Amino acid sequence: MHYGLFISTVIAYALSLALYLIFLNTGKALTGRLGTLLLAAGLVMHYFVLLERSQGAHTVPYHDLYGAMSLFGWLLALTYLGLELYHRQRSVGALVLPFILVFFVAAHLAPADKLSPPDAHGPTFAFHVALNILAYAAFTLSCVLSLTFLIEERFLRSHRLGDVVWRLPPLDLLERMSQSSVLIGLVCITIGTAFGFLWVYRLSSKYSFYDPKYAITLLVLILYAVYFRLARKTAWRGARASKLCVFNFLIVFLSFTVVNLYLSANHRFF
Repeated sequence: MHYGLFISTVIAYALSLALYLIFLNTGKALTGRLGTLLLAAGLVMHYFVLLERSQGAHTVPYHDLYGAMSLFGWLLALTYLGLELYHRQRSVGALVLPFILVFFVAAHLAPADKLSPPDAHGPTFAFHVALNILAYAAFTLSCVLSLTFLIEERFLRSHRLGDVVWRLPPLDLLERMSQSSVLIGLVCITIGTAFGFLWVYRLSSKYSFYDPKYAITLLVLILYAVYFRLARKTAWRGARASKLCVFNFLIVFLSFTVVNLYLSANHRFF
């Protein structure tokens, strides 16, 4: 790996995080804009790190566990940046950047992955994996937004209204951002799962439809569809919907860790 590119990406993400924190603390618009620009610069450099990883291994960048982690961090950054530009709200950047930075650094400084890489390949498989990882990134972002909602609501109820609380997005905007992120995740996981079943159908002699990963993926899809439906109802809006979103993410985390590593023979990395 070209360490100059790696270090430049880390610096860009770290400076972006610092500027987002300053923006959250002071409210200065210039620092927020610079944070966004550095995040975009980090995204571009991160892309070339993934490309270099892919060219070095002569395969897709998510061919091993740490490549999938790096791709997850990149897609998380991309999803957040898209939501930030769409909703014109930078205050959450300080809460999202630590996850992006940790996943990027951990993926590229970890020891060599000893797990067997998947022997699957082809465009259908590539779309399946990329869309599912993008869905995980969107669900992670929705969890961060829901936790932010719950924390901000608690501060408002206790009347502990510091300057930082006022600079966080309004509660209704946090709800809309979380729902937008869940919608992205639902679309991606639906299409990605469809590609996955198509790929298994074509290779049914080698791969089986009976895999715990399929069951928990369908459960995740149903749970988030229920959340998206309930979050728009008056009785569920607010804290109840946010708690449901956090619970749903725990199932996603279970799917990405325990199920991938210990229960599924074909889904080690995604």
